[in-house]
Amino acid sequence: MTSDPDFDGTLKGFLAFLARLEQAKIFYTLQNIRPEAVMVAVAVPGERWEIEFTESGELEIEVFRSQGPIHGAEKIQDLFARFSD
Repeated sequence: MTSDPDFDGTLKGFLAFLARLEQAKIFYTLQNIRPEAVMVAVAVPGERWEIEFTESGELEIEVFRSQGPIHGAEKIQDLFARFSD
Protein backbone atom coordinates (compact mmCIF):
# COMPACT_ATOMS: atom_id res chain seq x y z
CA MET A 1 0.00 0.00 0.00
CA THR A 2 1.34 3.44 -0.87
CA SER A 3 1.00 6.47 1.32
CA ASP A 4 -1.15 9.42 0.32
CA PRO A 5 1.15 12.26 -0.77
CA ASP A 6 -1.39 14.82 0.46
CA PHE A 7 -1.12 13.58 4.04
CA ASP A 8 2.53 14.00 4.95
CA GLY A 9 4.03 15.49 8.09
CA THR A 10 4.09 19.05 6.76
CA LEU A 11 1.69 21.80 7.81
CA LYS A 12 0.09 21.49 4.37
CA GLY A 13 -0.41 17.75 4.96
CA PHE A 14 -1.80 18.39 8.45
CA LEU A 15 -4.35 20.87 7.10
CA ALA A 16 -5.26 18.54 4.21
CA PHE A 17 -5.86 15.74 6.72
CA LEU A 18 -8.13 17.95 8.86
CA ALA A 19 -10.04 19.03 5.74
CA ARG A 20 -10.52 15.37 4.76
CA LEU A 21 -11.91 14.57 8.22
CA GLU A 22 -14.28 17.55 7.95
CA GLN A 23 -15.38 16.49 4.45
CA ALA A 24 -16.08 12.97 5.71
CA LYS A 25 -17.93 14.40 8.75
CA ILE A 26 -15.63 12.47 11.11
CA PHE A 27 -15.39 13.95 14.61
CA TYR A 28 -11.89 14.71 15.91
CA THR A 29 -10.09 16.66 18.60
CA LEU A 30 -6.61 18.15 18.62
CA GLN A 31 -4.35 17.33 21.54
CA ASN A 32 -0.83 18.23 22.57
CA ILE A 33 0.53 15.21 24.43
CA ARG A 34 4.20 15.74 23.58
CA PRO A 35 5.93 19.09 23.02
CA GLU A 36 7.18 18.01 19.58
CA ALA A 37 3.84 16.78 18.18
CA VAL A 38 0.17 17.57 17.63
CA MET A 39 -2.20 14.64 17.90
CA VAL A 40 -5.45 14.31 16.00
CA ALA A 41 -7.65 12.02 18.09
CA VAL A 42 -10.49 10.43 16.11
CA ALA A 43 -13.36 8.36 17.48
CA VAL A 44 -15.39 6.30 15.02
CA PRO A 45 -17.70 3.38 15.85
CA GLY A 46 -15.58 0.55 17.24
CA GLU A 47 -12.24 2.33 16.74
CA ARG A 48 -10.10 5.15 18.05
CA TRP A 49 -7.28 6.64 15.96
CA GLU A 50 -4.32 8.66 17.22
CA ILE A 51 -2.50 10.43 14.39
CA GLU A 52 0.50 12.50 15.49
CA PHE A 53 2.10 15.10 13.24
CA THR A 54 5.61 15.60 14.62
CA GLU A 55 8.01 18.50 14.50
CA SER A 56 10.41 16.40 12.41
CA GLY A 57 7.72 15.90 9.73
CA GLU A 58 6.95 12.27 10.57
CA LEU A 59 3.48 10.82 10.98
CA GLU A 60 2.81 8.37 13.79
CA ILE A 61 -0.49 6.51 13.56
CA GLU A 62 -2.06 4.13 16.06
CA VAL A 63 -5.43 2.44 15.63
CA PHE A 64 -7.24 0.94 18.62
CA ARG A 65 -10.12 -1.46 17.90
CA SER A 66 -12.91 -2.50 20.22
CA GLN A 67 -12.85 -6.04 21.52
CA GLY A 68 -16.59 -6.12 21.00
CA PRO A 69 -18.38 -6.65 24.31
CA ILE A 70 -20.41 -3.82 25.76
CA HIS A 71 -20.35 -3.65 29.58
CA GLY A 72 -22.79 -2.21 32.05
CA ALA A 73 -22.24 -0.05 35.13
CA GLU A 74 -20.60 -2.95 36.96
CA LYS A 75 -17.48 -2.43 34.85
CA ILE A 76 -16.77 1.04 36.33
CA GLN A 77 -15.28 -0.31 39.57
CA ASP A 78 -12.98 -2.61 37.61
CA LEU A 79 -11.74 0.24 35.43
CA PHE A 80 -10.93 2.43 38.44
CA ALA A 81 -9.25 -0.48 40.23
CA ARG A 82 -7.02 -1.15 37.22
CA PHE A 83 -6.05 2.43 36.40
CA SER A 84 -6.05 4.45 39.64
CA ASP A 85 -2.87 5.24 41.53
